[in-house]
Amino acid sequence: MFQIGPYHIASKVILAPMAGITDKPFRSLCKQFGAGLVTSEMVTSDVSLWNSRKSSFRLSPDIDIEPRSVQIAGGDAQMMAQAAIMNVARGAQIIDINMGCPAKKVCKKAAGSALLKDEALVKSILEAVVNAVDVPVTLKIRTGWDKQSINAITIAKMAEDIGIAALAVHGRTRACAFKGEVEYQTIADIARVIDIPLFANGDIDTPEKASSVLEFTNADAVMLGRAAQGRPWIFREVDHFLSYGEHLAPIELSEIRQTLISHLHALHQFYGDYLGVRIARKHVAWYLQCVEQGKRFRSGFNKLETKETQLAAIEQFFATAQLITTAA
Repeated sequence: MFQIGPYHIASKVILAPMAGITDKPFRSLCKQFGAGLVTSEMVTSDVSLWNSRKSSFRLSPDIDIEPRSVQIAGGDAQMMAQAAIMNVARGAQIIDINMGCPAKKVCKKAAGSALLKDEALVKSILEAVVNAVDVPVTLKIRTGWDKQSINAITIAKMAEDIGIAALAVHGRTRACAFKGEVEYQTIADIARVIDIPLFANGDIDTPEKASSVLEFTNADAVMLGRAAQGRPWIFREVDHFLSYGEHLAPIELSEIRQTLISHLHALHQFYGDYLGVRIARKHVAWYLQCVEQGKRFRSGFNKLETKETQLAAIEQFFATAQLITTAA
């Protein structure tokens, strides 16, 4: 257990915010499977863009989840502060600052991990947001811009001094994106110099890996991102292993089917029929990676245009489906 402001987080396994993935239906599902903390998709700090369809979905509050954590992104301190204030007014209980996104379109706007190149700007943004709101402010970073400019330890100490309540570190530079070895040593070095909760992120995809990363880094929790796509039950599996040192029984096909169907219903309801059907396609692809003939099924599934045909196809597929026995 660890604490972010007044909030006690019972699990050491938390969900990484991911644009285009950790929407409201997915956050709710991961929380049900035991994620200790879930955070929204990245929301722009430019409030003039909040009337867009994309922002309206991302800003939808998690009424059934506490604490409600909303991630904001931008490169202007006052805009970030205003965005924090407005999100708190909409129900956010934690504000998370994105300084970790490696996407080119984000970095081109001097946001996300691009901010790590300018420590003075990092300082001004952190101070502005922390001073603007009365809720805890957390921070997500990478180890630096590139391997020649690793400055995560400096940023971490600065963040703690300013009043950041918890820090998540993806153990790669922006230049590395999601390739190459994760620098768990840098996360371990950060753990030695800060006292606020620290979350280790990067290539953690099994209970054993989560346990070894926690032991090596001395972080307070692991943050899972891509490993949870199509596998939200991973939070339950990892949390059980960390708590008891043993594996849960493998998930049964019937529970995968029920989880997927529930997820599809939630997507259709949240986004509406047209957009919900299209967003469902990528999630189905992830779920069926561990199911025999899943790839062949997906090619036909992606051509379906209504929620009714999607749900019927899933039911028919699972009537004869089998798990891939070598799947994790």
